[in-house]
Amino acid sequence: MTVLVFGRSGQVATALVREAAARGVALQALGRGDVDVLDEAALVDAMTRIGAAAVVNAAAYTAVDKAETERDAAFALNARAPELMAKVCADRSLPFVHLSTDYVFDGSAHEPYREDHPLAPLGVYGASKAEGERLVMQQHPQAIVLRTAWVYYEQGQNFVRTMLRLGRERDEVRVVDDQVGNPTYAADIAETCLAIVAQLGAGARHAGVFHYAGSGAVSWFGFAQAIFAEAARAGRRVPRSVVPITTAEYPTPAKRPANSQLSCGRLNDAFGIAPKPWGDRLRVCLERMAD
Repeated sequence: MTVLVFGRSGQVATALVREAAARGVALQALGRGDVDVLDEAALVDAMTRIGAAAVVNAAAYTAVDKAETERDAAFALNARAPELMAKVCADRSLPFVHLSTDYVFDGSAHEPYREDHPLAPLGVYGASKAEGERLVMQQHPQAIVLRTAWVYYEQGQNFVRTMLRLGRERDEVRVVDDQVGNPTYAADIAETCLAIVAQLGAGARHAGVFHYAGSGAVSWFGFAQAIFAEAARAGRRVPRSVVPITTAEYPTPAKRPANSQLSCGRLNDAFGIAPKPWGDRLRVCLERMAD
């Protein structure tokens, strides 16, 4: 069975390639230069040529602030492209896993978000991802929409790598302390996707929206403190002080949810996949960076 992944250059796709190789799973990742994801015929050709038995969509427009002025581009990649992928997969009865985000919620809840909580995105990026979810399930009712949050990895652009860079460059780092979420290691998302695909291939009948995010909640400030603590233990340079600030003190074009916590119980009930503690997984990520 060959798993086809869209979004080759992203963190999750990179992790999927690595995790699949470690498990002996045949997987092919395609990027922007390999296939036009807005061309249905090109998608059909790619799936046929590779002999895909399942598809994971990790491609996305993720420039949250830029999306505010590039609405068409965000909706093209986050809504139209997954709609086409879902249609092609449904036509061929292929399992389809589509990755989504905590940004479909407004962050006003006082507890972790369940899968069935009403969507209320704050900006264009979240709106485009919410529309993508709707279109995917409309085209392919047996698809899996997997929401995740606060993704980081050894490679790519993410909070962990940004903090390590700032730690090398600055004596003081200021970090938002009034946004809370679940840091999620991309390798764990990849492992989850592969487990879902394997179970669907073996006849599991689950479908719909699921959540996967690291276990335990923390603010960006708390996350930064943990990153620097681990970095210091490894002998890396860290800032002399880490200062908590409010969202209002760090204005951005797009609003961020104050609460990005995701409840992952449905995934565990259906597929037997439980979240891993974010602190433990951060340690693993940093150890891999050092190798």
